[in-house]
Amino acid sequence: DLANIRDQMEFLDERHICGQTILKLVSRANAIIAELLRLSEFIPPVLKLEGKDKLLYTSILPDFSYFEGPEYYENRINANTDLQDRDEEFKENHLEILTRFYKVFESIYRYITDLNRFLEDLEEGVYVQQTLETVLLNQDGKQLLSEALYLYGLMLLIADTRIEGLIRERILVAFHRYSVDTSVDSNIDDVCKLLRSTGYINYPIKRPVNYPEDYFSRVPISEEFISMVIGRLRSDDVYNQIKTFPNPEHRSTALATQAAMLYIILFFSPSTLHSQEAQMREIVDKHFPDNWVISLYMGITVNLLDSWEPYRAARTALANTLQPGNIQAQAIKYLKKVTQMNKAVEGYLTEGTLTEEYILDNISRLMSCLRECNVTLRWIILHTASIADNNRRCKQIKDEIIQMRYEPRAVFILLLNTAQFEFLLKEMFKKLLEEKQNKWEDYKKEASERMAELGEVFSGTKPLTRVEKNEHLQAWFTEMSSQINQLSYDDCTEAGRKISHLVQAVDEVQEFHQLETILQVRQYLEDTNRYLLQMLRTINIKEESLNQLEIIADLSYAWILIDSFTRYMQEGIKKKPQLVIKLRATFLKMTTALDLPLQRIHDAKSQDLISVSLYYSTELVDYIRKVLQIIPETMFSVLHQIIYILTNEMKEVPTRLEKDKMKEFAQMEERYKVAKLTHDISVLTEGILMMKTTVVGTVKIDPKKLLEDGIRKELVQQVSRALHTGLIFNPKAKTSELEPKLLALSEQMNGFLRSFEYIQDYVNIYGLKIWQEEVCRIINYNVEQECNSFLREKVLDWQSLYQSQTIPIPRFVPVDSSVNFIGRLAQEILRITDTRHTIFVEQMSAWYDKRTNQEVVNLKLWEQLQGAVDIFGLTGLDHLFCYMIVQQLQTFLRYFKRALEKNKQYVSLLKQFKEIIKEPETLVADATKEYGFIVQKCSKIWGPYLDIVMRMGQLQLIRCQIANQLRKSSRFDSKLLSNALQTFNQSLLSAIEAHYRDPANPYPGGKDDDNSLMYELTPYLETAGLSDPLSKIYVTTDVKKVFALTNFLFIISQLPKLAYSKSIGTMLAKRTSDPLDGAPFIAGCVTLLRQFHSDNSHHCLLLLGQYIRSTVETQVNNPKEKQAALSQDIISSLCFLDEFAHYSHLPRRSIEQYVPTYLLDEYRHHATT
Repeated sequence: DLANIRDQMEFLDERHICGQTILKLVSRANAIIAELLRLSEFIPPVLKLEGKDKLLYTSILPDFSYFEGPEYYENRINANTDLQDRDEEFKENHLEILTRFYKVFESIYRYITDLNRFLEDLEEGVYVQQTLETVLLNQDGKQLLSEALYLYGLMLLIADTRIEGLIRERILVAFHRYSVDTSVDSNIDDVCKLLRSTGYINYPIKRPVNYPEDYFSRVPISEEFISMVIGRLRSDDVYNQIKTFPNPEHRSTALATQAAMLYIILFFSPSTLHSQEAQMREIVDKHFPDNWVISLYMGITVNLLDSWEPYRAARTALANTLQPGNIQAQAIKYLKKVTQMNKAVEGYLTEGTLTEEYILDNISRLMSCLRECNVTLRWIILHTASIADNNRRCKQIKDEIIQMRYEPRAVFILLLNTAQFEFLLKEMFKKLLEEKQNKWEDYKKEASERMAELGEVFSGTKPLTRVEKNEHLQAWFTEMSSQINQLSYDDCTEAGRKISHLVQAVDEVQEFHQLETILQVRQYLEDTNRYLLQMLRTINIKEESLNQLEIIADLSYAWILIDSFTRYMQEGIKKKPQLVIKLRATFLKMTTALDLPLQRIHDAKSQDLISVSLYYSTELVDYIRKVLQIIPETMFSVLHQIIYILTNEMKEVPTRLEKDKMKEFAQMEERYKVAKLTHDISVLTEGILMMKTTVVGTVKIDPKKLLEDGIRKELVQQVSRALHTGLIFNPKAKTSELEPKLLALSEQMNGFLRSFEYIQDYVNIYGLKIWQEEVCRIINYNVEQECNSFLREKVLDWQSLYQSQTIPIPRFVPVDSSVNFIGRLAQEILRITDTRHTIFVEQMSAWYDKRTNQEVVNLKLWEQLQGAVDIFGLTGLDHLFCYMIVQQLQTFLRYFKRALEKNKQYVSLLKQFKEIIKEPETLVADATKEYGFIVQKCSKIWGPYLDIVMRMGQLQLIRCQIANQLRKSSRFDSKLLSNALQTFNQSLLSAIEAHYRDPANPYPGGKDDDNSLMYELTPYLETAGLSDPLSKIYVTTDVKKVFALTNFLFIISQLPKLAYSKSIGTMLAKRTSDPLDGAPFIAGCVTLLRQFHSDNSHHCLLLLGQYIRSTVETQVNNPKEKQAALSQDIISSLCFLDEFAHYSHLPRRSIEQYVPTYLLDEYRHHATT
């Protein structure tokens, strides 16, 4: 009994262990292929070792040569600090994606080992009553076993063509080096053996000898299994497709799926390809009699002429197909059919033709037409595509076909018409199937009632003109009514047979009893006949017809090649936007391709279904977006014309206008142009909105969202291009190009904004919202990418919050050392405010040229910046300058540790100097000599120190100017927001101070360590300019015991080079050749001291106060200088203290604890007189 149950059990039944095992394997294979295709688009560019990457990364990204001597490579990296840093940086940035690549590579190896284990279990009898032979005799079994082997070969080919061999090796070596998981059960050795480089190169194509058979044989597979699978595919119609394509001329299309399998599987048996001429002739005659370009999987195509060139038997067998006469005959046949089928389908698509009745009566003819259309499209699209064009013979054959009156536009029209025809038929079939039972019951009721009424008529009870009573007819019609009522919908076959007899009986009764002479009776009989025939037609509508339609409509072979028609699609949309309706049907036709990879995953109820279907659906949606992007592109080109007319040709109508000048200002011609162009935009918009909401695979496409995304994408492209081209500077220019370029860019950006304001109502979008969101995204993305150069752990595109696959922000090739326009802008600002050539005057908020005293930068620059790159650009620049300051501070800390703390001579000098100065409150005897000696001894170490301090000061002053502009802008444009933020900030700080004064007061946010409120508020404050760059702590620092003393010595070593200028109220370099300026020098010192504990600042100022007091004391005690005023060095030192307090926001009286009040009074008197 158990055996009988097992025999009756379906192979794909959940209880059938053997069937479920192989089904899950095949499901896995489809998921692996989807992951391979997905990951092939995310190969880190650095792995290609092209350009400058080759020099930088060759040592840390070896191929399998690494395994010959890993110690050599590791020692080489460990011996070089730069290589170590680069290696660590690559690991931090790419380990996640490397792990994902390894997992998919490992899954290929595990797949083939599991398949081999399944075959061994099958041979050993693990699956009761199942052997290789019995499984191959089962319809589902032979499909799954064939697919299992075919998909393994396919995933190997995809891995090799999409991920180059050397790149695979670098990925595997990098993963091996970086991965901490080196457990015993790791398959990395076997994975490396399977996926090592084959030597195959995709561009330009280079095919090694014995490829891919040597590649396929790396993991041995049972030869008996391969042979039996080839035998099944060679002789059987594995997928029962012949009944869907009954016409013998369509056999190659019917067997296309198993033909693709045979192509792959034959590489597992190279002897068949080389020497089995009889088998190969049988295969070619059955599968490739009229085609030599085939689709393998989801649009991956291959030309047999090129691929089978090295194999004698295969080449010989294919020779008949490739006879010039056969090629010409096939090409002429299919090219003629394009015109014929276009005409036929357009006839069916004529309004009112495809009615329910017409479809029911002509199902066979309609399906035959669809077969012809799809077979024709398949042959032409595949055989006119540029596949294996590197092979001269392949290219020659393709060119010959194209020259035989091949018209791509006619093929495109046939594709559109066929898709629309299929769509309408599918919708009608679905509707008929949904309503099938209800309609059948309605027709039955109507027919039965007609018969019953006729029975009553002949009974004599129901009066009808010229109808006599006839008991025989009365009984007959009553019986007929009863028989019609007894018809059962559930038994379609029996019901169909009975209906045919009933129709015949009705015809006979009308003829034998001469009832046609009675008009009313004849009408009833004709109605009954019509209803019975409708019942017969309705019952013949089966789900099988819809399934056949899905198979016939398959377009998976053109998944990639469809792109060759994109140009015609876009040209058609530009001329006639309503074409989108037919294109919708074409896009829906493309969804039939999703059945190929998803069917087995669905059957296995695998969790991979969602991710795989989402991948392919997203790919298709991306293509749809690409096609429809022509609408936003055309809209923007029209918009530019509108804005040009409005800006340059239209005169602004004055408030008061004289009657005589009304015609002059009417400008009818210009207004007509604007109206016509605006109407064109509305028509384009209407075209895309006519597409209706469409479900593509698992993704729902809303045409309104599609239009908005398209507009956003085009805006992003144009704004990005404008920013890229508008902000390229010549560093050798004598006068800065910054101002004119900012003005030009500002005008361009205003043009975009005006365009959006003008068009938003016509296309029903929120123009300002889209503008702000996309400009913000563009700026932030470019800032993020520019800041990557300062980070060890980079933010890659697929990790970025601002990059989008739907609306991508373009990346342009760098034109200088900067990554993009935001870096070039920052560098240009730094160049023109360079402390070596300029002076900063705080009272004017301006930079002046040292030599000519001409103004270089003033407040207008920041307004122009805002006009060109908006608020987002200013905040982005500010963010970038922050990173630059952090970089300078990190450089300083490394320099301090290496050149100062570890410099024994310098440490010894400091120790001696400490003994001389003793406590800061005391005076140093003979100060001029002692301080002069130590400054002279340390003079050589201050070069890098000064560069860092000056660059930090320059950056901080620029940040202060940006904050001023942002603050001014927020107060003018959003006063309420600015005030609210200011109040909130003050309240938050007061609450924190209150908590630390008395812990009984709650900390804002609830906990002492919960700073989330401040983190959220900070970006708002910075954007509104309510922040002080000079008060920021940029880096965390360790305790530096000698930092305060070192910083003091650095300050007094530079002060003699500065002199106080009464005219501008600050210090200037005594010599214009010195890279010094008072304001950035002081701002840099403030920033540097701010990064350390406040005790360091206090101690440094104490030492400076001691230096001033001691120097003044020495001067006073010197008889020669007793009557002289304060020396220039002392004035400079006092000025430094005064400005330090100003930039640190300290009250002036706070510096009186370091220097006596009378000295400060003397300095202030000197400064003001």
